[in-house]
Amino acid sequence: MVFASDESENSLMLSDEEVAELTSKGARWYAVQVASGCENRVKMNLEQRIETLDVANRIFQIEIPQTPILKPTKAGKPKESNEKVFPGYVLVRMIMDDESWQVVKNTPNVINFVGAEQKRRYGRGRGHVTPVPLGAGEVDRIFKQALEQKPLVKFDMAAGDKVIVLNGPFKDFEGEVIEVTPERGKLKALLSIFGRDTPVELEFNQVQKQS
Repeated sequence: MVFASDESENSLMLSDEEVAELTSKGARWYAVQVASGCENRVKMNLEQRIETLDVANRIFQIEIPQTPILKPTKAGKPKESNEKVFPGYVLVRMIMDDESWQVVKNTPNVINFVGAEQKRRYGRGRGHVTPVPLGAGEVDRIFKQALEQKPLVKFDMAAGDKVIVLNGPFKDFEGEVIEVTPERGKLKALLSIFGRDTPVELEFNQVQKQS
């Protein structure tokens, strides 16, 4: 798991002194819910608002949780890419006060902070949400994982899906998936070989799902 923006994968690599200084000022990480598909836009807009509204001394970082993945290609060589770990959320390291809360909350496409909701006494609809910071242990655990995470094969197939083999001795053979083993990065498919359905074990990046 990697916490990084699309522009930089090292934006969280702060020195111990910098982290200690932010902590001493009361800076905490908060999760912010945003409109689906607008994570990068929110990050960009919020960075602009921080500069324009002069709150860089209270809002320090905006990050989008991402993880490296390998996507199968027709050429057979997986392509490395990044995938959002928590679609619809961005993380903000900030000192929470009325002004900084307003800056984040009023950013276009921001829905709300993740926190404790106070139910309305009358009527329907959501009540006020009190932002709750992420726990220090939770943040530390996620950041440690970020340093160790290796690219994972992205695979969206299941038993019953029709596939075509992209490479190897069974290239261009068509078949049906009968078993998927994500932890091994492999699947079994029934391929018609010499007129008979034969189960064949294949790597994820050897096949492509047919529409």
